[in-house]
Amino acid sequence: MVAGGALPGWAVGMSMFGTFLSSNTFIGVPGQAYGGNWNAFVFSLSLPVAAFLAARWWIPFYRRGDAVSAYHHLEERFGRWARTYAVACYLLTQFARVGSILFGVALAMNALTGWPVAWIILSTGVVVTVYTLVGGIEAVIWTDVIQSVVLTVGALIVVGLLIGDAQGGFGGLLETAQAAEKFSLGSLAFEFTTSTFWVVLVYGLFINFTNFGIDQSYVQRYHAAVSDRAASRSVWLAAGLYLPVSAVFFFIGTGLFVVLQGQPEATGLAADQAFPHYISTRLPSGAAGLLIAALFAAAMSSIDTSFNSSATVFLSDIYRTYIQPERGADGGEAEDLRVLRRATVVIGVLGTGAALLMIGAGSLLDVWWTVSGIFAGGLLGLFALDRLAPRAGRGAAQAGVAVGVLVIVWMTVSPQLEGGLAMLRIPLHSYMITVIGTLTIFGVGLLLASRRQRAALR
Repeated sequence: MVAGGALPGWAVGMSMFGTFLSSNTFIGVPGQAYGGNWNAFVFSLSLPVAAFLAARWWIPFYRRGDAVSAYHHLEERFGRWARTYAVACYLLTQFARVGSILFGVALAMNALTGWPVAWIILSTGVVVTVYTLVGGIEAVIWTDVIQSVVLTVGALIVVGLLIGDAQGGFGGLLETAQAAEKFSLGSLAFEFTTSTFWVVLVYGLFINFTNFGIDQSYVQRYHAAVSDRAASRSVWLAAGLYLPVSAVFFFIGTGLFVVLQGQPEATGLAADQAFPHYISTRLPSGAAGLLIAALFAAAMSSIDTSFNSSATVFLSDIYRTYIQPERGADGGEAEDLRVLRRATVVIGVLGTGAALLMIGAGSLLDVWWTVSGIFAGGLLGLFALDRLAPRAGRGAAQAGVAVGVLVIVWMTVSPQLEGGLAMLRIPLHSYMITVIGTLTIFGVGLLLASRRQRAALR
């Protein structure tokens, strides 16, 4: 499950980078820039801070322990309920993640081939599930390295083609885009009801803290690295690569806006279909083939990671805990492999089902960011309570999670409240759900722990 802890840091880092480069990046990011501006790029700007905290705080913590699961420690600290809550949040997030990635692939392939979206989702889901069954985390990491290179090269080729297609070349592209304010990072107004610079920055900080700090996909990679230093370097490499490469994909979206504006065939084109449309109508067959390969590489690189880590969580946190607890952590290797494979198939089916449910959804990136923020369940707040509030006990943690979940549910359904219930709406942007949920869990737990401590001193 961790490749014997013998992988070099650069390979682990490239694998993390490849996981970031899903079809959400390949399709969703250019779609955001094409239909709007570079506001979503602010998310990437939060990566160095998250990488710093992961390297200094999370990696030493996880590598000191023997448990592969990121959530084992929560049971030791707060009880089994905390571990179960964490596992539920993680698995729900991964189902949604796999669904959004498969949906992104289907959108692109539908524009390229005209094949039905549902059939593309089903066939891609089967292929990636079988592919993941072939190898474990070591196979995932090495293939991620190759796929991330293919994707990046494909993106750079598109940038060159867009500059060549733009009237006036690179200078003309920049001039037209600047006139339309396509490079804007969003309003600097300090308010949180719309997607301002600050909303995306805060959202990015919390989500990337969650990714690097408590996501099983990353924790498993920390254990796979040959040393603590290699694990730390892997985080910095992933963040350092994704920041400029994400800018490349935003530039692609901006270039698409410049090149396609005024084109009759682009009239009424959905933002997420602009890039696939350009690939299918403007690129030479060889370049189009490379981009299609890159698209599938992006999807496979991310989905196999979700499958592998989710299956590991099922084995460690569900099967060994609830189904066969007498086996403990040192069960037979053959039985573990059988459980991992069965779990992978189930996760593949559920992720494919999630993708089918997304058919007809709006912006791919918006949908994924909103859903992932909800399903994160404020889990970072529970981990923060564990690490930053040593006197917080089980009761304080349970109360924090209970109130936090209520707040998350309230904020999620808030936009649908009408009539007499409209007064209960929370005007904050949906990206703030995970932020407020996290702060609520940590704040309530810390407050109760502090009150209990003061009462004990009287």
